[in-house]
Parts: sequence; C-alpha cells; structure tokens
Amino acid sequence: MTVVGPFGLSVRDQALEADIQAGLTAVEEGLLEVTKSEVPFITEAAQHLLRAGGKRFRPLLVMLAAQFGDPYAPGVVPSAVVVELTHLATLYHDDVMDEADARRGVPSANTRWGNSVAVLTGDFLFARASHTLADLGPEAVRIQAEAFERLVTGQILETAGPRDGRDPVEHYLDVLSGKTGSLVAVACRFGAMMSGADETVVDVLTQYGERLGVAFQLADDVLDIASDSHESGKTPGTDLREGIATLPVLRLRERAERLGLAEDVALCELLDSDLTDDDRHAEALALLRAHPALEQARRDTVRYAEEARAALVPLPECDAKAALTELVDAVVHRAG
Repeated sequence: MTVVGPFGLSVRDQALEADIQAGLTAVEEGLLEVTKSEVPFITEAAQHLLRAGGKRFRPLLVMLAAQFGDPYAPGVVPSAVVVELTHLATLYHDDVMDEADARRGVPSANTRWGNSVAVLTGDFLFARASHTLADLGPEAVRIQAEAFERLVTGQILETAGPRDGRDPVEHYLDVLSGKTGSLVAVACRFGAMMSGADETVVDVLTQYGERLGVAFQLADDVLDIASDSHESGKTPGTDLREGIATLPVLRLRERAERLGLAEDVALCELLDSDLTDDDRHAEALALLRAHPALEQARRDTVRYAEEARAALVPLPECDAKAALTELVDAVVHRAG
C-alpha cells in the first residue's frame, strides 16, 4: 500500500499508484510551464501560490476519474492543468475580496503586491487556462464556461445574500454548489470524458464531484473555526473577521432564532460587531469553537460526504473506486 496525493490517500494497486504519481508530476510540470511569462515579475506573481504547494485535490480527481477509461489519453493531463489553474485564479481573487493576509502558509498575493496585482494575476491565470482549454475541443470549452459561470454566480449570490424569505442555510449550500462544487465536478467530468469513459460513468463521476466539492468546502468552514493556522495554512477565523457567514455561523443564528437562548443571542451580537478588533475576534472564535453550531456544521459536512459516497455505487468495483471512496473519508476526517 502506497500513500499518494493529498490527505495521505493510500493506493493498494501499484499500477494505479504509478499512473496517479506520473499524472500529478506531469500536471505540476504543466502548471509551471503554463504560468511562465516573458515578463519575470508576472511569472513570479503567477507562480506565487503554485510554488507554495497545495493539495492538488482537483488534479488528483482528474487522474482517478481517468482510470475508468484510458488514463494515458492526451487530454487528461491538460484538463487537470486547466482545472487547477482556474482554481488558483479564484484564490487570488478570493484573497482580495476577503482581505486575507495569508494563503498556504505564505503571505497572500494582495498582501505582498497589493490588490491590483493580485486581481490581474488571477486574470492572467484565467487567460492561460483558456489557452490550454482551447486545444481540448469545443465541448470542453462549453463545460468549463458553464462551470465558471456557476462559480461566479455563486460568488455573487454569496455577496448579495439570500433574498427575503429564503432560508439562509439553503441559500448558502446553493452558493457552495456553484462556488466549489461546480469546479470539482468538472475535474471528475474532464478526467472521465478525456479518458473516453462511458457517458453513464461520466455522469456518475460528475455527480460525485459536485457533492464532494460541497463537502470539501464545508470541511474548510469547520477548519476555519476549529483549526490553528499551522493546520489550515491560513489565519483562523478569517471569514469571521470579514463578516462572512459560513455554515457554523448560519447554524448558530438559526439556533438563536429558534430557541432564543440568551447566550446564543449574545454570541450573534458579538459576531455582528467589529471583529477587526483582535480581542473581540479571539473571544468570538473561542465561543464558536465550543458551540453546538460547530458540531451541527460537522454533521452537515458528513451528510454531503455520504451523498458523494452513495453517488459512486453504480460504478464497477475497482481500485480507482476504492480511492474515490477513501477521499470521501478523508474529507470527513478533515472536519472531524
């Protein structure tokens, strides 16, 4: 049994392990090549987060999904590069919107070079992803464009908030389906599609990716509250400080409205105050870490992860399916 990829994924089959390792190595080389510019400063900025590391979660899913067809098909590695480039670009933009000061254990691009450079670098990465995508055919372009539209729509809906009468938790889960689920679903879809897998397999893996992507983001929500910066690679409680209501906060507010407990109402008022104050932020973070709302958010994460696991049922039993199932377990473990 060999450990590969993010989350310490264990692979029992040597041939599968070799395929995944070779694929991820090729993706890494492709990412470094495609982010080069004739302008050295652009190369430095574009490779800033790339060289900081990361789980390469989406490329791993491309490689695993490709096992249901021909994993050596020429479009597999470039499609993984496209998905990861798109993801990296969104991180540059997210950090500007969130005013984050760290990402993957290093200063964020906006902290190092300012918002304008960070936004433009994200745009540069989108452009390079589109250039690579063009060689994969019009269907791939259409799929990526639809996913990108969903991603941006999810981001806008998050900023706008739920309309009157809409359940905030349902709204938020819809936001995550667009912001995160869409691109993870594309990773699975591209891997299967580029490998020539049967259309029914492509559909199954796309559904799996959508659910896994939401579970993955929900686990991040839990980690943002529950972990320290060493574990998560970014400053804990960043969303709290910026007033972004992730699932633990939404579950708290739901409980406060339903039960009216004084301590819940007081914590909601604290969260609504100016959390740029370090002492107030630390108090809010500590109280939320000890609150039942955090455990409810963990249960929500597990629910989406189990839906991802259930989506895999129609696939034939094989080492790739076992690895995809193990990824579900890994996502749940992150939130544990």
